[in-house]
Amino acid sequence: MGDRRFAVLILFFAGVLAFSSSGFAQNGWIWFNQGPGRQKQQDQQNQQNQKPPAPAPRHNISGMWYAPNAVQAGGVQTVPNDGKPEHQLPYTPYGLQLYKSHKPLEGYDAVGPGEENDPRELCDPLGVPHVNHYQLRQTQIFQDDVKVVVLYQYDNRWRIIWTDGRELPKVIEAGVQIGNGQREQRFYGYSVGKWVDDTTLVVQTVGTMPEDRVWLDATGRPISDQIKVTETYHRVNYDTLELSETIDDPKIYTKSWATLDKLPMKLLDPGTDVMEFYCSPVERSRYNNLTDGPDPNGPGR
Repeated sequence: MGDRRFAVLILFFAGVLAFSSSGFAQNGWIWFNQGPGRQKQQDQQNQQNQKPPAPAPRHNISGMWYAPNAVQAGGVQTVPNDGKPEHQLPYTPYGLQLYKSHKPLEGYDAVGPGEENDPRELCDPLGVPHVNHYQLRQTQIFQDDVKVVVLYQYDNRWRIIWTDGRELPKVIEAGVQIGNGQREQRFYGYSVGKWVDDTTLVVQTVGTMPEDRVWLDATGRPISDQIKVTETYHRVNYDTLELSETIDDPKIYTKSWATLDKLPMKLLDPGTDVMEFYCSPVERSRYNNLTDGPDPNGPGR
């Protein structure tokens, strides 16, 4: 089928292995266990300590971050795909036509296994901004004087955000223009960031893949290669990072709109060992054979 069922298996095995987490810690390994019970335990511990969080460092969003509410199976955080009138998006005629052609496994218009046409089910990279709306979970951020590097747990992907003052590339046909040259389209685009104050980094991304290669979210909402994605990383304090996001895609939507609004991310211990979480066609095929599911390379593709 797809990695939705693998996510269930991963969560199952995570629960089993969590029983031995103390053994990992004693040997220098910190096993990541951040289920609802663990989160409640940490919140209670924080209340008992009654210590105010340390202030955010200047121009620094580095660290291992965990987003407890970032799975977003029902669509982007701000506007779930649930069929309610208030959650209808401002599609252009072409955007609406494109949305109706999509067959997602999740959301209001979900189809059954084997009928979907989500590029994700082929294990293509999610790209920007979809990576912020599907299994975000653990995210490692590194930075130096000229760039920020973001490593995503899902499918072991990464991207670079340049912070050295360079200009955002100009979007042209089938790519971007940089100086007098043309560069190809990328799944994760071309990203440029600017510090607008001591604790807030605003990032703009252009030059992403065309609409037949990427979706906005797992519910089939479309985007095109004309999209401009604006992310705002605001470090509230030492332990908390908030991620907001707005998209502007005149080919698909009649106006820009917010897809994330202050999604909270919590700082993890830097020694935390994060499990692999890949999209694997081989593993998906084996799983389907075990469960009599559809052939992932069969007619449903």
